[in-house]
Amino acid sequence: MKKSFFLYIISSALLLASCQTAKRVQIPDSVAIPADVYRNSDSANTANLSWQQYFKDPQLQAVIDSVLHYNQDMLIALQRITIAHEQLRLSKAALLPSINAVATAGAERYGDYTMNGVGNYDTDFSENISEKQRIPTPTPDYYLGLRSSWEIDLWGKLKSRKKAAMARFAATQKGRQLIATALIAQTGTLYYELLALDNELQIIKHNAQLQEAALDIVKVQKEGGRATELAVKQFEAQLYYTRSFEYSTRQQIIALENQLSFLMGSYPAHIDRSKRLSGENFPEQLRTGVPSDLLLHRPDICEAELMLRAAKADVQVARAAFLPSLTINPSVGFNAFNPSLLFNAGSVVWSVFGGLTAPVFNQKQISAAYTISVAQNKEAYYAYQKTVLNAVREVVTTMQQLEQTKKMLQMKEQQTQALQDAVSSARDLYVSGYATYLEIITAQKSVLEAEIEENHARKLLFTQSIELYRALGGGNY
Repeated sequence: MKKSFFLYIISSALLLASCQTAKRVQIPDSVAIPADVYRNSDSANTANLSWQQYFKDPQLQAVIDSVLHYNQDMLIALQRITIAHEQLRLSKAALLPSINAVATAGAERYGDYTMNGVGNYDTDFSENISEKQRIPTPTPDYYLGLRSSWEIDLWGKLKSRKKAAMARFAATQKGRQLIATALIAQTGTLYYELLALDNELQIIKHNAQLQEAALDIVKVQKEGGRATELAVKQFEAQLYYTRSFEYSTRQQIIALENQLSFLMGSYPAHIDRSKRLSGENFPEQLRTGVPSDLLLHRPDICEAELMLRAAKADVQVARAAFLPSLTINPSVGFNAFNPSLLFNAGSVVWSVFGGLTAPVFNQKQISAAYTISVAQNKEAYYAYQKTVLNAVREVVTTMQQLEQTKKMLQMKEQQTQALQDAVSSARDLYVSGYATYLEIITAQKSVLEAEIEENHARKLLFTQSIELYRALGGGNY
């Protein structure tokens, strides 16, 4: 009695010692976002603006639709969602008891001096048989029934695992939206770059035609003694220089078409597109709204916030590991030593066992796991904070760039118009003998460069508008 009492005291002390949990670590649930990250915001909101509404070009819409359906990154993201969904199902099932159908058959030969051997003495031997004639035989054992195991969620450990799985499942959906937004922006950017190259090709061809006409004029003047062979060669060299741009531009067009085909999950092919880069296919003008509200719709911020929730739930799981767990193991079925008696009413058996398990000598392992979960929680918080800071930076930078690009495009348009007028004047003056051929060549070269720079500025306005659309969350996908 004293020994039993002493063992009970020791066991109770060990159990209480194992129930000590780690101190809670307070980590913020969110990161504060400035109320107004840029001075030129209005009250509109683009959170519900879909990419079909933003991109008006029907041919671009067809390309984006193919990208969203067949791009490998999108297909990979779908599989990640499937994995996270099944992990959520596993965490939900952990809250319920597991039930297994069991069918076993076996035999056991009891030793003469074992508890089972003594207990089954009358079953295996007869009093009319002498000691020397007694030969122990194996005892059959047949069982058919149900066995269950159910861990009672005393401390919310299983519920915390479920919360973590739900947060990660939602995060994978936001991750897919993040990939979709990035692909839409990348596709739109490449498409408008392709239109810009088509424009550039037309500019080069148009200037080449003008230069051919100027070359013909110089050749005629040479025959009349008003120009020299040097002037003819200078005009020819300028024409070859301009035509060389055509081939380099075609190379860039092929590269961009192949890149778009890759995004569409297909082999290199021609990309159907609009004829030119103009205001008709310009994306929907964005209204920036209240930036702090818009940033909350960014999929990367939502994903980081959900991962932070999952990490906080993981900390709760690790903290609950310090506490004892209660498991109940019920079973019911038929058990007999003869198959013919298995389904007899007297063969029905049932049992219920409950066990309280507490860690005693593995506290260091549990403490290490808890420390790791806390560090991962902090890591998720800092990643969330970094994502918010990066989002604000992207929005502010892109909005400022857009303002400057619009002003730059206006200057480029005026410059181009002035140089085109200068070319016309130089030709008239050259024919009248008031200007040299070098002035015509210089004017033609300048107008070519100006038209190409204007085209680049217009393309930049398109791509920066797309970047702002992505930076504000990509709208409603």
